[in-house]
Amino acid sequence: MNKHYYITTPIYYINDVPHIGHAYTTCAADVMARYKRTCGYEVFFLTGVDEHGQKAQKSALEQGIQPRELADRMLPRFVDLWKLLSITNTGFIRTTDAAHRKVVQYLFEKIYKKGDIYLGEYEDWYCVPCEGYFTELQLKGGNCPDCGRGVERLKEESYFFGMSRYGEPLLRYLEEHKEFVMPEVRHNEVASFVKGGLHDLSISRTTFDWGIPVPGNPRHVVYVWFDALVNYLTGVGFLSDMELFEKFWPCDAHLIGKDILRFHAVYWPSFLMAAELPLPKQVFAHGWWTVEGRKMSKSLHNVVDPVEMANTYGVDEFRFFLFREVPFGLDGDFSRDAIVARINGDLANDYGNLVSRSVNMIGKFLAGKLDSPGPSGGTDSHLIERTQALLAEYQKEMDAFGFYKALNAVFDLTGLVNKYIDTEAPWKLAKEDPARLSTVLYNIWNGVRICTLLLYPFMPSKTASAWRALGINRDIEKAAFDEERVFYHAGDLSPIDKIAPLFPRREG
Repeated sequence: MNKHYYITTPIYYINDVPHIGHAYTTCAADVMARYKRTCGYEVFFLTGVDEHGQKAQKSALEQGIQPRELADRMLPRFVDLWKLLSITNTGFIRTTDAAHRKVVQYLFEKIYKKGDIYLGEYEDWYCVPCEGYFTELQLKGGNCPDCGRGVERLKEESYFFGMSRYGEPLLRYLEEHKEFVMPEVRHNEVASFVKGGLHDLSISRTTFDWGIPVPGNPRHVVYVWFDALVNYLTGVGFLSDMELFEKFWPCDAHLIGKDILRFHAVYWPSFLMAAELPLPKQVFAHGWWTVEGRKMSKSLHNVVDPVEMANTYGVDEFRFFLFREVPFGLDGDFSRDAIVARINGDLANDYGNLVSRSVNMIGKFLAGKLDSPGPSGGTDSHLIERTQALLAEYQKEMDAFGFYKALNAVFDLTGLVNKYIDTEAPWKLAKEDPARLSTVLYNIWNGVRICTLLLYPFMPSKTASAWRALGINRDIEKAAFDEERVFYHAGDLSPIDKIAPLFPRREG
């Protein structure tokens, strides 16, 4: 296999309880990872947890425990959630891993020796929750411009990264690689920020000790964002397995929320330029979720718990909703009414009903065995040609994280196959034209199989059930897109019969 694809999520703060935002990014990465595997890629999919920093230390001390104990206690919440949501990550990183500490210190020392890190003194306004400094002009109403919470004045000795030296190279890179930051509105936002001029960045702290010590000066710990961003190198074998690293780096896609765009699209490429390492191919920043039109917050008691959603509505149904409801990259609004509407409409009425009626007809009219097709006629050519056009549209959108439009193509296809059934009327052909019936049911089976393949990255469990119901004896996880995208006759099918409803209708 010579096609490789490397995708990452951010590493998540261990003092956060996982919510819909965490699930959204991680499910998006999983959708892409599964899709790329069907396209013949060897995929490395990395996620993990960010355990260092003042925020984590403060939270631990407030609970009367050590930061490492807090990290160990919180870790299962993420690991268990990813198992529940059928996440197929290849790697999982903790920033407390010894291998990660080695990489962070190696890069810090390399950039220091190059002259791009120097010791100085820093004073400005600091936001503990965001782990970031801000100037007086950047504050909004005296508060943090990112999260809106209070800030405190801090002055400390600090190592600085000479980020100002990388403004022009980064701007050139942005202009020459329009796909580096997506969607386009985020690219423009980053370019505008860089054009405004980059300042040197404080990358060490002395006011707390929960972090990776600066090599040669352990009174300082490495700034949490330098530490955190380096995970993308550590997690794919940098220093520990260079064969693996060279196979997958540069990363194909960092998926992030738009709130951490500056760190990934300005700080991170600057660090990599200084370390003389290739830049990632793309940073894709998605939007935020509101809840029934209101900002999600603990104080409003409206934080969406992905465990509850998965247990209430189903894992696949929840995954599907996240990408069917709103274009990936834009803000979206979550409501229970909306998820129920998607389950009852798209899933129960459209796709689920199509699977049921198709396998039922093959079971009833052909005794569960798919015959070789006879001569084409009726609307066969329209079905096949339109299916191929929708497949091309689906692939184009999936490759660009256009999950919403890709799903539109899938449901255009379910509508196409349902219309074909109504037009060709197999129940009439069973009485009037048995030879034609075998061709029609062959086309229906192929249409449903292709719909199922296209939905697989979003709903791996329910599509696996549909795949088996279609009599296919190989696992859908091993399906190859190029082989399955065409209409074919499979002679080794298991008997095809009735299937229980894949998506029972739900009340609001």
